[in-house]
Amino acid sequence: MPSTMEVKCESADCELDMFENHYTYDVPDDHAVTDLTCPYCGGSELSEIEV
Repeated sequence: MPSTMEVKCESADCELDMFENHYTYDVPDDHAVTDLTCPYCGGSELSEIEV
């Protein structure tokens, strides 16, 4: 099963509380939440939600 990462946007102006990032392929070992942008506001102030 592909891995899933739950992410929240930390921008005070963003109305999105969280989103899931589903991987359907192998990603490089150095891939991190810092490589992503918010799908709602486009910001890069993201943090991974630990479940």
